[in-house]
Amino acid sequence: MKALKREADERLLIEAAQQDPARFAELYEINFERVYAYVVRRVGNRTETEDLTAEVFHHALANLKRFEWRGIPFAAWLFRIAANLISDRWQRWGREVSDDTGIIEAAQASPAPMEEVERRATLFRLVDTLPAEQRRVVVLRFVEQKSIKDVAREIQKTEGAVKQLQFRALTTLKTRMEGADA
Repeated sequence: MKALKREADERLLIEAAQQDPARFAELYEINFERVYAYVVRRVGNRTETEDLTAEVFHHALANLKRFEWRGIPFAAWLFRIAANLISDRWQRWGREVSDDTGIIEAAQASPAPMEEVERRATLFRLVDTLPAEQRRVVVLRFVEQKSIKDVAREIQKTEGAVKQLQFRALTTLKTRMEGADA
């Protein structure tokens, strides 16, 4: 029953955005984390991911009038746009750098299961709910891939304090992820 209501709500949001592009912001808010997670999984580079994610939503807004509701989630259309943009970018890059088809094939590999994309989106959202110091440690360690020593120097704490903050953050995230999966 919830799924039917969500589908009807999404359809109404799409139709409203087709009539008034200012209403697209709601669709953006609902789908941003999913699209970002989808792109980052394929690209791996933060700057490239941010550029491609912005491009996906720009393209979606520009072509929203042509979108036809067929009962498939709006996110699926966004993922298709993202896949095409990633593929185009890799093909352009491949022509500029070399004729290495292995990279292009990797970019065109089958999309990650929807569940994995949803899990990553949930994780991104949960990291934002951590206390400021824990969030900063998680970002520095796992996004920027800095060593414990470098993180300690940057946040002016001991390495032991960084390890403790990281442990608490990961424990909290694990508990909340298990709750989100239930």
